[in-house]
Amino acid sequence: MGLFNRKNESAVATATRPVDPALAALTGDYTIDPAHSSIGFTVRHAMVTNVRGTFAEHEGALTLDGSNPAASAASIEVRIASIDTGIADRDGHLRSGDFFDAEQFPLMTFRSTRAEQLGGDTYRITGDLTIKDVTKPLSIDLEFNGAATDVYGNERVGFEGSAEILRSAWGLTWNAALETGGVMVSDKVKLNFDISAIKSAA
Repeated sequence: MGLFNRKNESAVATATRPVDPALAALTGDYTIDPAHSSIGFTVRHAMVTNVRGTFAEHEGALTLDGSNPAASAASIEVRIASIDTGIADRDGHLRSGDFFDAEQFPLMTFRSTRAEQLGGDTYRITGDLTIKDVTKPLSIDLEFNGAATDVYGNERVGFEGSAEILRSAWGLTWNAALETGGVMVSDKVKLNFDISAIKSAA
């Protein structure tokens, strides 16, 4: 199901293509359901293993336009203090000035600026990611998992995807050298998104 037009499609082709009724039915505003969504990360630790974490508190919105998918948009706000890697001391260090400085910069945000279809139900959402006081472009590859009405009558859509960043580009530069060579924390971080969103009432 094509939620987003390919970037190189012509305006004429878009105008003459019949609108898929199932796609058009998805048009509307959606609120991300934090109870059924996850925003997390994976980073290499001590050169030999991965540490995984999530942000328990986040909120966001989607606008889907089934008749003009390129007009769709997404925004997310993540509360840094809600970071959880399963180790309290490590979480405290990540909240500190060595990393996120959660007291001074409580939110990480993403605001989309462009969307395109890569093929099938795979999409790429490009936007601005802000961490601390640094804003840089980020592209997130997403899989559209479909739409359904839940047992409470809520109309839902689901997406999952990921992106890789270099944390140093956002000023997250703390590290420690290992005696055997290498560093304690990898610069490369994988961001993971599993999103369920509920359509707003008309």
